[in-house]
Amino acid sequence: MRPLSMLEARALGVLVEKSLTVPDSYPLSLNSLTLGCNQKTARDPVIAASEGEVQLAVDALKGLALAFESSGSRVARYEHNLGRALGVPSQSVALLATLVLRGPQTAAELRTAAERLHRFADVSAVEGFLDELAARPADKGGALVVKLPRAPGAREQRWAHLLS
Repeated sequence: MRPLSMLEARALGVLVEKSLTVPDSYPLSLNSLTLGCNQKTARDPVIAASEGEVQLAVDALKGLALAFESSGSRVARYEHNLGRALGVPSQSVALLATLVLRGPQTAAELRTAAERLHRFADVSAVEGFLDELAARPADKGGALVVKLPRAPGAREQRWAHLLS
């Protein structure tokens, strides 16, 4: 899989997040997806993408089998296919989405930030899934996250996604 653009990764993260936090309005219309991409809270960085730009991003995700268009509605609606496309469990999908939407974080920060997407028993459970994502074999597409070097003055190392 090629690296995603920042907007493609953001759209994918929004699709994952909204599938778990607002299931009544999921799959998302282009308008809802654009609003989620441009959301000012729980996003790093904050962006201002147009509907056209988000449409191009979701079309690219469809081409990579990371998203698909639902039928049966008068408005096109989009769903993510991240877990199946990458062959990772729902816990890993929640961590990847959180990293995509909020930027690099420590395992403890991730546990708190991903709470609405998946409830992890403790920080060691988060670390276990992150270690699996970092050690993913090359024949399955390689690592999806990386542990960053400790920042000066920081007590813990942060994790970052490798999707884009």
